Amino acid sequence: MRHLHRLPVWQRRTLYGAGAVLLGSGVAWLGLHYGRAGNSLPTPLEAWLMRLHGLAGFAALFCFGVLMAAHIPQGLRLSRRMRWAGQHSSGLLLCGLAGALAVTGYLLYYFAPDVVRPALGWLHSALGVTMAALIISHRRRPRGAGGTPTGGQIARAAGGAGWQDAHRGFE
Repeated sequence: MRHLHRLPVWQRRTLYGAGAVLLGSGVAWLGLHYGRAGNSLPTPLEAWLMRLHGLAGFAALFCFGVLMAAHIPQGLRLSRRMRWAGQHSSGLLLCGLAGALAVTGYLLYYFAPDVVRPALGWLHSALGVTMAALIISHRRRPRGAGGTPTGGQIARAAGGAGWQDAHRGFE
């Protein structure tokens, strides 16, 4: 049986691709920036990594906007009806982390004074790594006391008459 609430392929690929580029470019920048000797100048690669990181950040924001339209509201309805508490709480935490990452990234780029920039940067980094780990756990298929839900349970939880009604709009 296919998973009830899985993202369409293009959304998964875009979201996971943007996330991988964000995590990779952020970790690479941290390694280059903090791995160099104290008095050495930044490498040109640091600036390119930040440009790539910013571009992937815009793609991730787009993806979260798409998720807000269908995946999140439907997930909230299903998690209440089917007792998917783990998916519900991790999804809400992911939304909060996405917002915090957007705000800290914006502050780092536009407003952070030099005195708070390092602390804000480490906070932003910790939030990003936490989000990557949480996405992996959120992806798992929800399992209730009865295991994988049946087609009838899914249809009732989605408020429709049949399996097709439960999937409508998610393909």
